[in-house]
Amino acid sequence: CAPLQKPALETVRSSLRLLNASAYRLQSECRKTVPPEPGAAVDYQLLTQQVIQCAYDIAKAAKQLVTITTREKKQ
Repeated sequence: CAPLQKPALETVRSSLRLLNASAYRLQSECRKTVPPEPGAAVDYQLLTQQVIQCAYDIAKAAKQLVTITTREKKQ
């Protein structure tokens, strides 16, 4: 198994940053489903859109990592 080329290494780092940031954001958005106090309003429509965007970003980062790994194994 050859070491990752420089562009691939940067892409891996970028994908891992996106994955980490998106996972952190997803955790934060999910915490918002529990109101800070009883009776507090929660905008579930907006929250749902935020969670969907986080999930999309996580899937995108994971796909990038799989693509890079698969490409490197073929070389």
